[in-house]
Amino acid sequence: MVVLGPPGAGKSTVGRLLAERLELSFVDVDETIEATAGKPISDIFTTDGEPVFRAMEEDAVAAALDSHDGVLALGGGAVLSERTRRRLAGHTVVFLNVGMAEGVRRTGLSSARPLLSGINPRATFKALLDGRLPLYREVATVEVATDKSEPADVVTAVLAALDSEAGEA
Repeated sequence: MVVLGPPGAGKSTVGRLLAERLELSFVDVDETIEATAGKPISDIFTTDGEPVFRAMEEDAVAAALDSHDGVLALGGGAVLSERTRRRLAGHTVVFLNVGMAEGVRRTGLSSARPLLSGINPRATFKALLDGRLPLYREVATVEVATDKSEPADVVTAVLAALDSEAGEA
């Protein structure tokens, strides 16, 4: 199962809780990239640039999809890669959707999130959501809204949505 969505959607938190609830292992691709690179993602963006990070991300997602059979959390921009979107076909993909106001509140416009730093982070977040929303929906098996929900409630909603999806298949 793959969990994805914009910054602040709760991918890592909900992914871990889902893995616990389903008694599966959990992998966060961003953590894998940081461990491989030996530095935080924000440093990769600063010193190596976004294209280098995106190439690392694409490779890390491909490797994780091939080797991991638990819950996998992708970074918010992983869907920008057409190769990654193709690789997600056939996987259960949970899109955690978060609105702009809530996403901005949750991320706190953190400097650890390089794409949200800058002169107008709210406009940047809105542009990010506008550009990625169709891509999230393109690959998603199910979509769950996370605004105004505690992580445990999101997990319950994800499991209900997956049960409903399985019932329709």
